[in-house]
Amino acid sequence: MSTREGNLEAPTRHAIDWRSADFYSEESLLKEMERVFDICHGCRRCVSLCHSFPTLFDLVDESKTMEVDGVAKSDYWKVVDQCYLCDVCYMTKCPYTPPHPWNLDFPHLMLRAKAVKFRQEGARFRDRLLTSTDRLGKLATIPVVVQAVNKVNTMPAARKLMDKVLGVAAAPQLPPYDSRRFRKTAKASISWPVKNGARTPGKVAIFATCYVNYNEPGIGHDLVRILEHNEIPYCIAEKEACCGMPKLELGDFESVERLKNVNIPALAALARDGHAILTSVPSCTLMFKQELPLLFPGDDDVKAVADAMFDPFEYLVLRDKDGLLKKDFKHPLGRIAYHIPCHSRVQNVGQKTREVLEWVPDTTVTTVERCAGHDGTYGVKSEFFATSMKIGKPVFRQMAQAEPDYVSSDCPIAGRRILQGMDESGEAHHARKQHPLTLVRMAYGLD
Repeated sequence: MSTREGNLEAPTRHAIDWRSADFYSEESLLKEMERVFDICHGCRRCVSLCHSFPTLFDLVDESKTMEVDGVAKSDYWKVVDQCYLCDVCYMTKCPYTPPHPWNLDFPHLMLRAKAVKFRQEGARFRDRLLTSTDRLGKLATIPVVVQAVNKVNTMPAARKLMDKVLGVAAAPQLPPYDSRRFRKTAKASISWPVKNGARTPGKVAIFATCYVNYNEPGIGHDLVRILEHNEIPYCIAEKEACCGMPKLELGDFESVERLKNVNIPALAALARDGHAILTSVPSCTLMFKQELPLLFPGDDDVKAVADAMFDPFEYLVLRDKDGLLKKDFKHPLGRIAYHIPCHSRVQNVGQKTREVLEWVPDTTVTTVERCAGHDGTYGVKSEFFATSMKIGKPVFRQMAQAEPDYVSSDCPIAGRRILQGMDESGEAHHARKQHPLTLVRMAYGLD
């Protein structure tokens, strides 16, 4: 083993060899987990991140040897269960990521473990249900049905039953569904002339995302209004399914591939036609930018989509640098407490959302750069909800200390969780939750 202490280079990732037989060998997996856990135990730099690391370190400290060799291999899965693949340890904390010779990629090791477990055992009904976002969304947004679903999700008795029967915690506030799906109601673009910049394509394709399409279509309409105001022609991706991130977090690679085969051909055609591709949810952007290229490294269409994919605020900042963005803001936004989601941080684009919000006159932005604890489906599961709120507690406190007029996060479910956490922790505030795209639309004075 190398004696070199830490990386001097930026972390780089290897392709995920998920089609190989060895990838699913439990013996090989456990051997690699022991190697990595031993390195993590000797470092412990990530103890303040997700609950995987405290779980691991407690197992080590409570063992007879007080080393990793004293931990039962069957207990390794307790560590796996606590990882929700935020990637923050890999991108911000770990000193032993590749190209360091120790070659440590903790999140993708946990992903491999989830895949092995999924192949061996499948998944419980709750987890299959929560990760089937299109199926849930299409059913829940049917007129009349949508009212019933939204009512049930706010009824204490019904939520207690969901907790007992399904394992969906009664406490978290669930996002309502909206029958006015974004993909159905988004208006066609005005035929503005295409103005390409040195850094940005002059036309945009919008990948709606399940959340925006079924839960908060207003976020998508806000993006459309911003593009319209800046005379940027756009289209809605012709064919769309879930990006695959929920199934990835389950370790269900076959479903990820199936969803990829729906999304990528249409998106690749748009990319090759010169469109920038924007999504309004960081996890979806990250899926196309990073995870799919690592899962399908030889797929030229996947690469074309990744190269064309932008975070919306990344695109706006680059558009401004091209001299092609309007800054004619009409309304100040006051005090904003802005939360950077984990899946925004790991895209390595910097704090572009904060930068755009700070363009607005008479607006102050307090930035909180820490996990809010929702973490995909993790934060709504009965066995993890209390831990998720504990993870998010520092965020709730810091956001409230800013005495904001608005609480905002690029991740809409994180924004919802933060506001709930602020309310339940007794933090005095008068803040309203608004997505950053909504705030920009408001600042422009657009209806």
